[in-house]
Amino acid sequence: MKKLATVSHSALAAAALVGSLFVPAQTAQAQTESSATASDREEGNVIVVTARRREESLLDVPIAVSTFSDELLTQRGAIDITDLGQITPNTTLEPSRGTNSTLTAFIRGVGQQDPVSGFEQGVGIYLDDVYLNRPQAAVLDIYEVERIEVLRGPQGTLYGRNTIGGAVKYVTKPLPQDFSLKLRGKFGTDDLAEGVVTVSGPLGDQVRVGGSVARLSRGGFGDNLTLGIENYNKDIWAGRASLEIGGYGEPILIRISGDYTKDESNPRGGHRLIPGADSGAPVLDDVFDTRGALNDPVQDVEAYGVAMNITAELTDTLTLRSISAWRKDDSASPIDFDALPAVDLDVPAIYNNEQISQEVQLLYGDGPLNALLGFYYLDASADTLFDVRLFNTFAGFTAFTQANVDTETYAIFGDVTYDFSEQISLSLGGRYTWDEREADILRQNFLGGGSPVFGGAGIPFGGPSTDFQGSRDFKKFTPRASLSFKPTPDHNIYASYSQGFKGGGFDPRGVGVNAPDANGNGMLDDQDIATFLSFSPEQVDSYEVGYKGSLLGGDLNIALAGFYADYTDVQIPGSVACNVGGIATFCGVVSNAGKAEFWGLELEMNARLAQDFAASGDSLTFNGALGYINAEYKQFITNIGGVPTDVAEFREVQNTPEWTASGTLAWSAPLGDGDIYLGTTVSYRSSTNQFEIPNPFIDQGGFALWDASIVYTAPEGRWSLGVHGKNLTDKEYITSGYTFVVADPVTGAITSGPNGLPISALGTEGTLSAFYGNPRQIFLTGEIRF
Repeated sequence: MKKLATVSHSALAAAALVGSLFVPAQTAQAQTESSATASDREEGNVIVVTARRREESLLDVPIAVSTFSDELLTQRGAIDITDLGQITPNTTLEPSRGTNSTLTAFIRGVGQQDPVSGFEQGVGIYLDDVYLNRPQAAVLDIYEVERIEVLRGPQGTLYGRNTIGGAVKYVTKPLPQDFSLKLRGKFGTDDLAEGVVTVSGPLGDQVRVGGSVARLSRGGFGDNLTLGIENYNKDIWAGRASLEIGGYGEPILIRISGDYTKDESNPRGGHRLIPGADSGAPVLDDVFDTRGALNDPVQDVEAYGVAMNITAELTDTLTLRSISAWRKDDSASPIDFDALPAVDLDVPAIYNNEQISQEVQLLYGDGPLNALLGFYYLDASADTLFDVRLFNTFAGFTAFTQANVDTETYAIFGDVTYDFSEQISLSLGGRYTWDEREADILRQNFLGGGSPVFGGAGIPFGGPSTDFQGSRDFKKFTPRASLSFKPTPDHNIYASYSQGFKGGGFDPRGVGVNAPDANGNGMLDDQDIATFLSFSPEQVDSYEVGYKGSLLGGDLNIALAGFYADYTDVQIPGSVACNVGGIATFCGVVSNAGKAEFWGLELEMNARLAQDFAASGDSLTFNGALGYINAEYKQFITNIGGVPTDVAEFREVQNTPEWTASGTLAWSAPLGDGDIYLGTTVSYRSSTNQFEIPNPFIDQGGFALWDASIVYTAPEGRWSLGVHGKNLTDKEYITSGYTFVVADPVTGAITSGPNGLPISALGTEGTLSAFYGNPRQIFLTGEIRF
C-alpha cells in the first residue's frame, strides 16, 4: 500500500492533531440505503455501496452522508445513537428534556424538539427501513448493528416517509449462514453493567433464525434528594429476533423481524439554575442532583414492533422490494418541571403511539439507465395525556390535556439516473405526498388534586377550555435533481436541488377559549377555534454543490459540500404561561415563524497517514469532520398585544451550533497473533441556543469533548477486549432545559425582581432548570465469539 510521499510521517501526524478540531471518525460519504441486503464492501481501493438502491462506487453518489460501521462503533465504545451527534457535521442528537429515551434530532438547522402528539419530526428515524413516526423510544442503544447512516438534507424520492431535514438509519446485522454464538459485556464507572447474547443458526439450506437479548444497566450520575432514588440511571431490557428465508445468492430474500424494549429507568430530574423564589431552596452543587418529588406514574417505556422485508429479483434488470411493519410504544413519564418537592409545576404524562406502514419499490437497472418507482403508506395514531399541576398557585388546581392525533399519509415517489457518458450523469426524482391529520383535543381544569386519569382526586372546574375535533388535508409535490461530473474516475463534482415538505396540524396544547373572534360576529365558533389551534405546512428548498475525491492512491479521501436552504413557514411550537378564566396556567403556542435562511459548509475526510511501518503491518489513520452553518430567521411573526410583530432580529435557530468539528487519530498494529487499536477523538460544538429566544441560563457555550479507546482483537476475531474513556475531561454541558420566567415579548430579555433573580411566569418558585450530557465514563468491553 502506498505511503504519502514528500511529507514526513511526523509532520503529517502533527498536522492531523491540529486539524482534528476542523475535520466524524471513519465516516463514508454515500446515500447508502438501509434496505440493502449487502453491506458496504471494499474492492481494492474502491468502496462499493448499495447507494441509491443499487451497487455503485461510493465516490459516484452525488450527496454527502456519514456512515458508521459496527467495527467503528465498537472501537469507539459507542453507547447509543446520540453518540453520532458528536462526530457528524451540523447534526444534533440528544435525549429530549426530562426523558431518557425520547430523541431530539436536528440536521442543518431543521428538526423538532417537542415530542407531544401533533408535531411531526423534522428528521426521520429509521429502524431497518421502517420509519418511526414518533420520537419516543427512539434513543436506540447500539448492539448487533451493521451500520448507522446520517443523511443530511430533504429525503423522500428514494424511500419511506418524506423528511424535511434529513434521516438517521439504524441497520441491524443480517443472519450468517452458519451457527453463531456471541457474548458481549460492558462494565465501568457508575455501576455500568451491560450484557448482550446473540445466537443464530440455519434451519435448512434456505432458512435461518436468530436473535439477541440485551440487559443494559447503569447507576445514576446523581441523586434525587427528595425521593431517595438515583438520577440519570439506566434500567433496560431489550431484544431482537429474525427469521430469514433465501438470500446469499438466491433471487428472493424474506426477512421477518421483531424487536422489544422495556425501559424502567428512573425519571430524569432537572437541575435548578436559580434558587426557589418562594421557598428559597438553594441551587444544588451537583448538576446531576435534583429535588423533584413527582414519581407517579412510575417512569416506564415499552416499545415493540414486527416487520417483514422482501427483496425479489424478478429478472436480471428488475427487482421488487416490500417493507411491511407494525409498531407500538407506550410511555409513562413523571416530569417535575420546577425540580422541587412542592407541586409548583408538576407534569405527569402518558404517550401512546401506534403505527402500521407499507412500502413497495420497483427498481430497474440496465446499462446507463437506473430507475426506481415506489409507494408508501402510513397510518399512525399518537395519543398524549398530561396534567399540569399548579398547586402552589391555586390549591389543588390542575389543567388536564388529552390530545389524540391521527395521521394517514400516502405517497408515490420515483427517481431516474441516466449516465450520458462515463463523466456525466443526471438524476431526476420526485414525490407526491397526501397527508391527512385528524385531532381530538380536550382541555379540562380540575380542583382538589390531579385529574382522575392520573389517579388524582380532582373534580371538574368549569367547562372544558378546549373540546375540539377537526381534520386537515395537505398535498405536495417535492422534486429532486442532481448533476454529476467526473473528470476522472477518482474525482466527482456534483450539484443538486431538493425540496422538503412537512405537513401542518393542530396544537395539542392550545386553549380554545383563548381563540380570537376572527369572524367578528361576537362569539367563538368552531372555525375560530380550528384556525387558532391549527398551523400550516413548512417547506425547505435545499441547494448543494460538492466534491468527492480519492487522492494519493486512495490514501486520502475527501468529501466537501456547500449548501443553501430557503426555509419557509417554519413551525415553532412552544409552551408559555397564559391566563384562562383569570387563572395563570399553561398554554401551548405554535407559530409559523415565516422565513429562515441556512447556508454552510461540510468537510469529511479520512487519511491513511502511514502504512506498514518497517513491514510490521502498523497503520496510522486520521478521520475527521467539520461543519459550519449560518442559520438565521429572516421573518418571525409573533402576536404581541394583539398586533402581529416581526421579531426575527431577536430570535435564534435552536439546537444548531454554528461550528461542529471532530477528529480521530488512530493507530492499529499486529500484537502477537492478534491486533491492537488505539484511537483518540476530540469533538467540538460552538455555542447552542436551546430555544428560539436566547436564554443566558440554559444556552450552552462552546465546548469540546475528549474520548479515547484501546481495543485488542484476537486472531480471526474470536474474542476482543477494550478499554474506553468518554468525556475524559469531565466537561459539564447542557443539552436541554425548561424555562418559565418573565421575559420581554420582543427581545426575550429576562425580567429580574428586586433580588436580582428572574421573576416566575408560571408557579411561585420559578422554573429555570437544565439537563446535562453524560459526565466522564470509563468502562471495559469484552466479546467472545463461538
